[in-house]
Amino acid sequence: MSVLDSIKVEVKRRMENDSAHDFEHVMRVYKNAQKICKTEKANEKLVLSAALLHDLVSYPKSDKRSKISSTESAKKSKLILTKYDYTVDEITIISDAINDHSFSKNKIPETIEGKILQDADRLDALGAIGIARVFATAGSLERPFYNINDPFCKTRTPDDKTWTVDHFYKKLLKLESSMNTKSGKVEAKKRTKVLKNFLKQLKQEL
Repeated sequence: MSVLDSIKVEVKRRMENDSAHDFEHVMRVYKNAQKICKTEKANEKLVLSAALLHDLVSYPKSDKRSKISSTESAKKSKLILTKYDYTVDEITIISDAINDHSFSKNKIPETIEGKILQDADRLDALGAIGIARVFATAGSLERPFYNINDPFCKTRTPDDKTWTVDHFYKKLLKLESSMNTKSGKVEAKKRTKVLKNFLKQLKQEL
């Protein structure tokens, strides 16, 4: 069994049952990272290790600790990586990538490995799967779909802690412009179009 396969097994065992941040999310980010690595000069092993470990800790969005999920994940990743044949420098690259990847931190990772992880994770918030994740999270938090007076934030500031559709305007539609890599930007553009088409259809139905 390879190191990555061993880490996969450990991550799957540790992941909690959160449909937006479950093991399948981890594997989609892993696959996104693999694709981006094909066009970027990066250490693929380090990128994929970071992808596997990036959501070891994922506090619910309603939890005050939500913003430190990536920091806690980075700390736990170090403990796991020390069991395998990674150098101190490699562990630092992986843990820094994990620490810096989250949207709420508003950071641009310094390494190409960190940039790829951030792009790979953000791609999973876009497209059809991104829409599914938004409403899965909203359902678990019992949030209404939209503000009946202004569903699409025409005259108000988006409040995604109250209404689900607001999350598109607060975060998701902004992700395309924040991508780091060329291939990430190309894929983000395609997936953002899916979001825009969804919102266009929703407007017709309300």
